[in-house]
Formats: sequence, C-alpha cells, structure tokens
Amino acid sequence: MLGRTAASLFWMSRYMERAENVARLTEVGYRSALTPDSGGGHRGDWQSVLQAAGCLRGFEARGFPLTADAARDYLLFDRENSSSVMSCIEIARNNARSVRTAVTREMWEALNSTWNEFAALAPGAVGPARLPEILDWIRQRTALFRGATIGTLLRDEGYHFSQIGAYLERADNTARILKMRYSVLLPSSSGEINDRSAYQWETILRSVSAHRSYRHFYQESYRPHHIAEFLVLRQEMPRSLRHCCDLICESLRHLVALTEGGESCVTFADQRFGGLCNMKVEHIMTSGLGAFLDGFINDTGELATAIGEEFHFL
Repeated sequence: MLGRTAASLFWMSRYMERAENVARLTEVGYRSALTPDSGGGHRGDWQSVLQAAGCLRGFEARGFPLTADAARDYLLFDRENSSSVMSCIEIARNNARSVRTAVTREMWEALNSTWNEFAALAPGAVGPARLPEILDWIRQRTALFRGATIGTLLRDEGYHFSQIGAYLERADNTARILKMRYSVLLPSSSGEINDRSAYQWETILRSVSAHRSYRHFYQESYRPHHIAEFLVLRQEMPRSLRHCCDLICESLRHLVALTEGGESCVTFADQRFGGLCNMKVEHIMTSGLGAFLDGFINDTGELATAIGEEFHFL
C-alpha cells in the first residue's frame, strides 16, 4: 500500500474520531457550566475544555471573549480551527475522497452525508437549548461511520491503518478528559463526597459514555479510584486507555504480518503501553495521576510519529 493511501486512511478515521471527541468535550463544558459556580466558574470550565481539546492557544490568539457561546462556536464550527468538528469532518471527507477506491460505498456515504448536513448548519442557530441535540447527532453520525468501517471494510492494511488512527485518537482523548478533571479524582482532605464533586465525577463518566457501564461493573456509588481504574486499566471499557492500546498493538501486529514492516512500532507500543495490563490503579494514584496522563499523551504522540515514519506517510 502506498504511503499516501495509508496516511489518508489513518487520518480519515482519526479526524472522524476527533470530531466525536470534540463533541464530547463540548458536552463536558456544557454540563460543567450548569453546576453551581465554584472556583473559576463558567470561564474556568470552558478554558479547561479548550485546553483539553488543544484549542486554547488558537482561541486566545483570535481575541475571542471566553464565553460559552464563543467557545462553543470555536469548537464546533470555526473553519480556521483545525480541530473544530466542522474542520475534522471536512478533513476526514477530503482524505476519503483522495483514496475513494480504498473505502467502501457505505463508508463514503456515511461520511459524505454527515458533511453535507453539518455544513448546512448555521452556527447562530445552535444555542444552548439546541446544543445537546446537535452533540448527540454528531456522536450518532460518527458511530454510523465507525459501524460502516467495521462492517464493510476488507481486513487488509487499510483497515488496520484506519483502526490505529481511530484508537490513537480515542486513547488521547480519554487521557485528556481525565487530565482536565483529574483534580476531582484526588482524595479530599475531609474524605467526604460533596454534591459538586459527585456531579463532576458523573460528568467524566458521561463524557466517555461510561456512566451506566460503571454502575453495572462496580454496583456502587462513585469512587475516585474506581473511576480512574475503569477509564485507564479496565480492558472491558471500550474507551479506556488499556482497551485502546490493546487494539492499537493488535493492528500493528497485523501490519507486520501483512507488510513485513513496522516491527519497531510494535516494540515501541509494547514498551510504552504493555505494562497497562499488570498495572494497579493504587500505584498510578500514589505516584501521580496527572504525571501519568501527561506521559501517556506524550507516548501516543510519539507512537503516531513513529508509525508515520515507518510507513512513509506523506
């Protein structure tokens, strides 16, 4: 497979996953802003969301006021923001179009129709009352594309490049959401659970579609260690760091078998992520959850660079 084809499939799936993730981060900001004012208040909530999405510097450079409306429009519709939902869907569509014969009809139709419908939205028409509906729609459309990919794409090199792109992005996003809110997972000096921290914990779980599954798995109320364990180490949780890394490593091994290349990437991934299967959450919390997440985010970025170099992405 040509490097540019591999790159297009990798970034197509990565940007569609990013569109969903930015929608999830926007929901975090929306829900957090509904809680009683505390500390940084609404400005602090949206500043954290923009920072987690990697958009804060660009937002501030444009001179926008740090309001809910400005942050929402920048995250969803701003064409100059390469990580906005609008930009992500457009970039994914352009990548798919450049390798049209490498994607299935179902994948293309899911992606193209999503772009056509979202591009027709007027940012000014998406106010706070309609925002939850739009965010749900984005998640549904990205799920449709993901389902079309899994259900119709031949299990060859293209499929595995697509999977690696999607799961690298997903792992990075889960780590960023945890990083954005990790302070509420730290034990309080009193050891008590107040209403605001409980709501923040619920927001973390809802932002990765893990609220119900957490309660089913642990069958108890929120506990900081359990939330961290569920989103970092539990292989059963489809957006956990371990689950994503397991699938990345699996696809990398398939690429080695199919292309006879990429062994250095497998070694890198095993060295950086292989320890997740034996790691204990107590060790992570004791040594520092924030430092662990920073290291993980850095590792996913280095792995993406290594894959691009190994497979000659243009």
